[in-house]
Amino acid sequence: MIEVDDLHKAFGAVKAVDGVSFVARDGEITGLLGPNGAGKTTTLRMLYTLMTPDRGAVRVDGTDAAKQPDVVRRRLGVLPDSRGLYKRLTARENIEYFARLQGLDKATMKTRCDSLIAALDMGDIAARRTEGFSQGQRVKTAIARALVHDPRNIILDEPTNGLDVMATRAMRRFLLQLRAEGRCVLFSSHIMQEVAALCDRIVVIAKGRVVASGSADELRAQTGESNLEEAFVRIIGSDEGLE
Repeated sequence: MIEVDDLHKAFGAVKAVDGVSFVARDGEITGLLGPNGAGKTTTLRMLYTLMTPDRGAVRVDGTDAAKQPDVVRRRLGVLPDSRGLYKRLTARENIEYFARLQGLDKATMKTRCDSLIAALDMGDIAARRTEGFSQGQRVKTAIARALVHDPRNIILDEPTNGLDVMATRAMRRFLLQLRAEGRCVLFSSHIMQEVAALCDRIVVIAKGRVVASGSADELRAQTGESNLEEAFVRIIGSDEGLE
């Protein structure tokens, strides 16, 4: 479980995150939904300890990220906005490198790598260098790398960004599998169909603040709208930044 309490982050005079609070629970997919520039990525970067909040707290499975960042990192699997693969390594070598960084022994590393390559349908690219990979192939490799240490909490920053239809459908199935395993899945998006199809709970962020939260049905009921996109526009008071 990931708990976020009153996070603030400013860059000079710009308040990127201005008091964000929410809970992402085990066995659920929680979506951060908001227009471009709403503060989603900055919020996620504070959750996985890449940035330090100006104020507020993050707890992962009850552990305070500010007090025990190394413990929190081991409990998280993160797909950042920048995928950052090592282009001269094969897909498997990228995954194995992060397995070693996580301290996995050789037997566990092989088991986990084989399992993820199968689950993500990467058999045809596992032995290929990642230079020249398609966007979908890069995302699959980056997700396998993030999950190799079997974390219970998963943070994904726009995991389907740039994917084609078939790759997006495969990614959605994989996220649902993670939820079925009882993991806490948190991802950011600004794509209505994706959030509506996947999320048990939606946290709407605009201008660095949480402006609404609940299930898709609850957000539609709160606004009196029949579909999530119209509910979202009503909640944030603008259609700027929508895709």
